[in-house]
Amino acid sequence: MELIVRKYGGTSVDSIDKIKKIALKTKNDIQNNNKILLVVSAMGKSTDDLLDQAKQISNSPDRRELDLLMSSGEIISSTLMSIALQEIGVKAKSLTGFQAGIDTNSRFGQAEIQSINNSRIMNEIQNNNTLVIAGFQGFNENLDITTLGRGGSDTTAVALAASIKASICEIYTDVKGIYTADPRIVKNAKKLNFLAYEDMLELANYGAKMHPRSIELGMHYNIPLMIKSSLDEEDGTLVCNQKDIKKLIQKGLILNKITENRNKVSGVTSEGNISKITLKNIPDKPGIAAKVFEPLSETGINVDVIVQNASNENKTDLTFTVDNNDLEKTIDVMNKRSTEIEFESLVSGKNYGKISIIGSGIQNAPGYAAKFFETLSNINVNIEMITTSDIRITCLVKNSDLDKAILKVHEVFGLDK
Repeated sequence: MELIVRKYGGTSVDSIDKIKKIALKTKNDIQNNNKILLVVSAMGKSTDDLLDQAKQISNSPDRRELDLLMSSGEIISSTLMSIALQEIGVKAKSLTGFQAGIDTNSRFGQAEIQSINNSRIMNEIQNNNTLVIAGFQGFNENLDITTLGRGGSDTTAVALAASIKASICEIYTDVKGIYTADPRIVKNAKKLNFLAYEDMLELANYGAKMHPRSIELGMHYNIPLMIKSSLDEEDGTLVCNQKDIKKLIQKGLILNKITENRNKVSGVTSEGNISKITLKNIPDKPGIAAKVFEPLSETGINVDVIVQNASNENKTDLTFTVDNNDLEKTIDVMNKRSTEIEFESLVSGKNYGKISIIGSGIQNAPGYAAKFFETLSNINVNIEMITTSDIRITCLVKNSDLDKAILKVHEVFGLDK
């Protein structure tokens, strides 16, 4: 008997017909001697609708009230799923994040899981109940409802899989797995059958389907992840550790040719709607970076790409990126700290995007960076910033150039073959 956690995203549960089909699939798999725990997102775009309603009342709704409002979408979908299961003879029960014991900190809108008291869950499973848990939510020390932010239901599912020691966590979405590029942009993108956690984490950080927090949890607790479509039975993309992938290679299930002369690029990702901020002529001395980024962190602003120019007469420029939606708030925080940070001026721009090539070993292999930059140059795409890791090279470009850039880079690196 296997204990499996399955998460269904908003597009997978956006109609009663889809909910009924998932319920029937769940029943069939339970009859095959599996125990299934379901985690569901809100139906379709209902979370966006709730947020829109709140903003019709207030331009800046209270975060606590907003979290309580936003959590209701997942509660609705979980109860409907439980009713659908009960209707076809499955002993089922829905639980909120609070009832499931998901304890978080008090960072409303972007709460982090502190611990999971799984006693209720385990008791229900032992009593042969199929649980449907509302994703994206938990509770804090004051018993206030909190939400986990972007990708929160993925995070819920993987955290629960780790807590109850599930054999696998399956993430059902509207695509068949992880591709070499976004198939909505690159029509001939190829589905990847297997990925190491490290590659998947970089792909997630730079625009792929899953949120990085869930990948980090899977990697830390060694929970295999299967990303697949809820619309068919085709195998998706298995994400696991390098040792498990090596075992699959030895068994002949991945690759049939062992060679170092291979394309080390696993995929190309893109992410748009990014803003760039430059603080001009700040003092080049210890502690300045902390004075810039600590108040942004305290305000809940996520900073991504950071580049500091070479010092000139003990002065330097510091450039970083944030989400477009955080630009005004970032400028406000910086201006309030202008005397402390001592920058001469602030320059900002909206509507940039990131394009990245990702794959284990590209930093140790000559030619990948040059080929990437040359490809962008050949299609007249200007590179605004560059950042790298051991398995990733990222360029910041104009948002309007993203689609043509990803199409060409995907072609040049042979990812369509």
